[in-house]
Amino acid sequence: MANLLQYTPFMRVPDFEAAVKFFTEVLGFDVDFDMDNYCYLVRDRVALRMMGNTPQDFAPAGNRRYAHYVDVADVDGLYAELKPKLDLLPKEDVFGPCDMPYLQREIGVIGPDGNWFVFGQDIRGRG
Repeated sequence: MANLLQYTPFMRVPDFEAAVKFFTEVLGFDVDFDMDNYCYLVRDRVALRMMGNTPQDFAPAGNRRYAHYVDVADVDGLYAELKPKLDLLPKEDVFGPCDMPYLQREIGVIGPDGNWFVFGQDIRGRG
């Protein structure tokens, strides 16, 4: 019997309230648990844990690197759902949807920690 259940990224963010608002209001996550400067967010079968940085954490600010990647069944359907909210973000903070040379179709947004949060769909079986 398998013992590992899921992989849940843990994000340290400089502005906790803004990050929770971004993930709930823009990307459609729900808050499953919230306590002070920590919350557990879920959407479908994907979850992430978020905690606000404090000055003593010394966590570096994001540098727009790939930090979070979520595999999805229908990236274009997700994009259609999120598009009204994504259109409100700075254009340079939204990427795609587009086909990548490594056979993934992706949309990406700059997350609250300054790094890419990407949704991707395997397109190897596509025509």
